[in-house]
Amino acid sequence: MSSTGNAVTRVELYDAVYRKAGLSRSESASLVELVLNEIIDSVAIGETVKLSSFGTFTVRKKGKRMGRNPKTGVAAPIPPRRVVIFKASPVMKQRINADRPQERSEKTLTETDMMGAALP
Repeated sequence: MSSTGNAVTRVELYDAVYRKAGLSRSESASLVELVLNEIIDSVAIGETVKLSSFGTFTVRKKGKRMGRNPKTGVAAPIPPRRVVIFKASPVMKQRINADRPQERSEKTLTETDMMGAALP
């Protein structure tokens, strides 16, 4: 879907909705923006957003802590803040890993594989 490397842009999402849902381009753009804004607005007020077969967006509060400037090594206070956490659903995790080729290591070779590898 992505023509810009590994990232899918909003415009590409608009186009995918246009092609698959049969809406006009402007309606597709409006629909994508409406969904994204609803997610943002809900998370911004602290609500958890659960999308079945996709994942869950939650807000986590992080307390004040001391950090360190990596360039100078000087200690610096980091103020409390809220961060967005996304947890992928089991369905999404399964789909992501299903398309991935199996990696084999020597530990996963069976006796048949080892015997076959020794043959000329």
